[in-house]
Amino acid sequence: MKPPETNFAWNGEVALAYQVFGAGPTDLVYLQGYLSHVLLNWQSPHLARFLRGLGERARVIHTDRRGWGCSDRFSPGDVAPLEVQVDDLVTVMDAAGSERAIIFGSFDTALTAMLFAATYPERTAGLVLVDPFVTYVQTDETPWMRSEAEWEEHIAVLRRGAWGRPEWEAFSDEREETDWFLPWCVASVSPGSLIAEVRAFYRVDVRGVLPSIQAPTLVVGSGGRPIDRGGLSLDAPFIADRIAGSRLIEPADEGIAWFHWYGRASSILAAVSKLVAGIREEQASFDRVLATVLFTDIVNSTATTARLGDADWGKLVRRHHATVRGLLARYRGVEVDTAGDGFFATFDGPARAVTCARAIVSAMKPLGIEVRAGLHTGEVETIAGKAGGIAVVIGARVGAMAGPSEVLVSRTVKDLTAGSGLLFEDAGEHELKGVPEPWRLYRLNAPAP
Repeated sequence: MKPPETNFAWNGEVALAYQVFGAGPTDLVYLQGYLSHVLLNWQSPHLARFLRGLGERARVIHTDRRGWGCSDRFSPGDVAPLEVQVDDLVTVMDAAGSERAIIFGSFDTALTAMLFAATYPERTAGLVLVDPFVTYVQTDETPWMRSEAEWEEHIAVLRRGAWGRPEWEAFSDEREETDWFLPWCVASVSPGSLIAEVRAFYRVDVRGVLPSIQAPTLVVGSGGRPIDRGGLSLDAPFIADRIAGSRLIEPADEGIAWFHWYGRASSILAAVSKLVAGIREEQASFDRVLATVLFTDIVNSTATTARLGDADWGKLVRRHHATVRGLLARYRGVEVDTAGDGFFATFDGPARAVTCARAIVSAMKPLGIEVRAGLHTGEVETIAGKAGGIAVVIGARVGAMAGPSEVLVSRTVKDLTAGSGLLFEDAGEHELKGVPEPWRLYRLNAPAP
């Protein structure tokens, strides 16, 4: 796959590099931690395969954070605080046209991802944290992390010139990509900037925000590898325990490199697929509401058109439409669709819906026409911006069964309007096309208003 086009989002005077690729059902912002270069990332077969896998599951917004890769760099004295990185993420999402996304953070970028999720819950559809940690240094709750003295020993190795060379201790045991990996280290960040950022974040601690994270969260541990890389194998379960409802997985890495796009890639992608599916299912449930659907149409419209002629029929239909829309407004109905001489509307109350149907039937008589109406109450889904689902199908079939100037309702509507003063008579059982089993319908038998 050819690397996607690199774009830049501007947060003030700072340019933030990002790429957009994939066509999944939701947005996913990928913050690659520790090392990142949105152009050179694609030169690794393993990492490129992982990125493509994300793109099969979501519309991916892949960005280099401030100071890294293709984004604007900083001098050692200009390390921005974590909250600025959160602001940068908002800027990139806005530039990419993403209102809400799954935020995927790994290693040190997980700090930004967690703070973002707690600060902007309305923009966080989900959260993926791979080998995350809550603080760089030891705390009373995370004694397995490095001490400042241990970090300074780590920094001393950098200052001796190990950055970008095979002796760099952070290099994995995956040797087939040495020719790519070592130049990638140097291209991702300069050693002075890396040292400055580590020291600047010694005191960063996001433990306090974990209970505030409400988004569906996937936490990926390091599969039980030794903790000599800063305690990552212990921080993952620590974080998962403190984010309500989060899911923890710790896939084995099969002895291939500790970076997540190597031995654990397939397990992580499968878990991301489940997360995306769960979010989609949850969002779909939010788009389902209990509503009463009303279907009306003019009876014998073809014969009436032939009798009146097209011009007069057109005038009559316009009067019909105006009358129906006026009554929908009166009874708080929402017009969903108008097809020819029929209306489809929804109501948040079944008694109002039936009363509106009765009023529509009565209002048509002075116009010299008759309409039929059918109603059903059930869960209505929002599909492509319109109400849909089996409840709508049933409502339409009930409407089709009604006779001239007749209002037919399902048993659900009759039962929900008990005590409203509306009276019904049994209209028998009917087979509704495309709907399982016979349905008992009821005819409105209330006096006209």
